[in-house]
Amino acid sequence: MPYTIEIADVAYDELEAINAFYLRQLVSAIEQQLPYEPTTETKNRKALIGIQPDFEHETPVWELRVGQYRVFYDVNDESTTVFVRAIRLKPPQKTTEQIV
Repeated sequence: MPYTIEIADVAYDELEAINAFYLRQLVSAIEQQLPYEPTTETKNRKALIGIQPDFEHETPVWELRVGQYRVFYDVNDESTTVFVRAIRLKPPQKTTEQIV
């Protein structure tokens, strides 16, 4: 059974500010990678342990890498829901810790 995806208001606002080209890539990645096995680590997806983001979240927070952008989310297995909490640009000179 696929997970339902819910996008937090903060993440939705961040999505609206993104260029249409990257927006399509982000939406496509979210729709393809998060409904099935969102807590399985892959090349582009990992759990962030020991990081305290500046947005509302449940631990552990997960990161999905989509080009220069990072999608931060958490998962409720009981309700089979993925909550997208934030979407941030990650410049090459910054670490994940610096952008959350």
